[in-house]
Amino acid sequence: MSTVTGQTVRGADIIAAIKRSGISTIVALPDIVTSDHLLWPISRDPQLRLIRICKEDEGVSICSGLGYAGVPAMLLMQQTGLLDSINCIRGVAMEYEFGLCAIVGLQGMEPDRLPPQSDKYGVRIVEPVLDAMGISHARLTLRGDEERIPDAFRNARSSKRPFIFLVTRSPE
Repeated sequence: MSTVTGQTVRGADIIAAIKRSGISTIVALPDIVTSDHLLWPISRDPQLRLIRICKEDEGVSICSGLGYAGVPAMLLMQQTGLLDSINCIRGVAMEYEFGLCAIVGLQGMEPDRLPPQSDKYGVRIVEPVLDAMGISHARLTLRGDEERIPDAFRNARSSKRPFIFLVTRSPE
């Protein structure tokens, strides 16, 4: 079994990277992985606008509507919601070529493993599902991983292809 060692990515660093990507509107549902050090600080940040939603697939639609109006937005959710919203992502982000930017917490992810080795079926299948759909993705696990956010999100918007970051451990 592969293990992950090193300092965990910090929520403040993720937020700073989101801002550097040109995004100031966050569309989100609370999730146990990102709430404490990412969602709640976002909700208190005067430079960011938080739009709270009830269902993840409506978040895909809201982000796309904002994007078409020239307001870059990012969707924050957990993998259960990602899996619930796959058809909306297929239709809006893939077929209509909307560069969805998202950060997804992997709820139940064991801290000493990589997602493909998870005992949790819902965690284990996320990356293969994204690969099958042709959706670019990367993990946010260790400090420094957040440095990829600005380029990935800018590229998603310019290429009109989605990019999803997977948070494999609760940020510090």
